[in-house]
Amino acid sequence: MTATPTAGRLTAREEFRAFADRHIAPHADAWHRAQRTPPEVVRLLADEGLLGLPVPREYGGGGGDAVTLGLLAGELGRACSSVRSLLTVHTMVAHAIQRWGSRSQRESWLPRLAAGEIVGALAVSEPGAGSDAAAVTTRLVRDGDDWVVNGHKKWTTYGETAGLFLVVGRSEEGPTAVLVERDTPGVRTELIEDMIGIRASMTANVYFDDVRVPGGHVLARPGLGVSHVVGAALDLGRYTVGWGCVGILDACLEASVDYASTREQFGSLIKEHQLVRRMISTMYTDARAARLLCLEAGRLRDERDPGALAATSTAKYFAATAAGRAAADAVQIHGANGCSSDYPVQRYLGDSRVMEIIEGSAQLHQVGLAEYAFQERGLRRRQR
Repeated sequence: MTATPTAGRLTAREEFRAFADRHIAPHADAWHRAQRTPPEVVRLLADEGLLGLPVPREYGGGGGDAVTLGLLAGELGRACSSVRSLLTVHTMVAHAIQRWGSRSQRESWLPRLAAGEIVGALAVSEPGAGSDAAAVTTRLVRDGDDWVVNGHKKWTTYGETAGLFLVVGRSEEGPTAVLVERDTPGVRTELIEDMIGIRASMTANVYFDDVRVPGGHVLARPGLGVSHVVGAALDLGRYTVGWGCVGILDACLEASVDYASTREQFGSLIKEHQLVRRMISTMYTDARAARLLCLEAGRLRDERDPGALAATSTAKYFAATAAGRAAADAVQIHGANGCSSDYPVQRYLGDSRVMEIIEGSAQLHQVGLAEYAFQERGLRRRQR
């Protein structure tokens, strides 16, 4: 069964939509051009309880379930993919601490993350290591009770403004995850500008030069940094990115319907042209299908069903590739105007391309989903 939003969830979605329409959507193009998210926006998200939505109530969060978090990601993604990216990376770090942190780590970091006192960022990718997180070269070396971090992380979303980095590096025991505060001596960031999409996400290079952190900042135990800590974080990231793509689909559909209903060519509104209607009908269908897949993934996550992993991957893959198709068609429907920064569909096109890469590229999902298909078929055969 696919999750059907309850009355409470539908009310929450309307509240999320109203918030996004009032505070985010009207400014998204300006933030995209400026390549910055104003700090007051982060503060507003925190004050509204949105940054801490999935954090347990005992740590000052909203205690929201996966479906509700997805609905929030969808509405933020519809308004501004960069701001949705903030929600994604921040909740990934909080989730990793909640899942693998010690009691003292949870008590120390989760209330601050829930309140937005600090922004969390995931520092995994490097110039030579992306999808293969186990190939990172950042070094973590024990020195007494401390760890010393040396390395260069790249494509760290909101790395320019984050106050807490979840860093994955290599130690003698294997891949290891450690929490590093921005104000620790030896931490330096460098903004990456002019990206194709999510240009307001303040993505950065992050450099660690002999950065000394206490031993108590290691998550889980050394050697489990990728298989456990990053694995859990990325799984949640795929989920919220999938929902963000539902938001892009909704935005492309809304923009295309509005434009086709007012633009005249060859003596009639372009909504009367059959090929324009074909593109809009595909967007409409893909948006509904992507939403259902994401709702199903959310339901399974809330039920802690083992099938949630495959459902999340399926939802992210379908929603991201569908968002790419929808954005390309939305630009086509807008014609030359779609190539202009005066219309948001140009932004949707760049953002959608990023969605097909982050949290597992479309190609990696294709490989993984095929494996799920083989496994499920084998299980059915054994059960006969």
